[in-house]
Amino acid sequence: MNQGILADKDVAILATDGVEESELLEPKKALDEAGATTHIIAPKRDHFQGWSHEDKGQQIRVDALLDSAKPDSYDALLLPGGVLNADQLRENPDAVNFVRSFMESGKPVAAICHGPWLLVEADVLGGRTLTSWPSLQTDIRNAGGTWLNEQVVVDHGLITSRKPEDIPAFNLKMVKEFAEGRHLSPEEAVGEHSV
Repeated sequence: MNQGILADKDVAILATDGVEESELLEPKKALDEAGATTHIIAPKRDHFQGWSHEDKGQQIRVDALLDSAKPDSYDALLLPGGVLNADQLRENPDAVNFVRSFMESGKPVAAICHGPWLLVEADVLGGRTLTSWPSLQTDIRNAGGTWLNEQVVVDHGLITSRKPEDIPAFNLKMVKEFAEGRHLSPEEAVGEHSV
């Protein structure tokens, strides 16, 4: 149905050891099937360890190192979950700056499960509405966001979901929003309507 809709899009996927592999591999497959060129970016070279819930999963191949990846080279960003993955990345200044750059530029960002921890750390959630794994809701509210317990939430190009069971709905919204491209920030949107 969406075949070729993302043919001109380069999508960054930021992850590391401890990623919930279904939240990386299934959205990546949806992006690839829609024609996007996807790049798995990590702070370490070659491979990192995926997880399937509480069990080790497969090794995931790295396409580009975080310290040499440039946000300007990509049209959109995917942040998969996994507690260990998100916790390690939010302690990495390069990862936080990478995420902040996408959000500040208005490029679409999709984050699932614990992925929104990076958005909290990047301090980009003021006035935004999103969802996540339920244990992040206080962090999101403290960062100025509004948290909803919904399967998928879309707010000015920010697409979020709660857990692996939400992936089908997440993928549909992600592909649609990534196809639309850059979105106005909430501040820009308010300014545009007031003119």
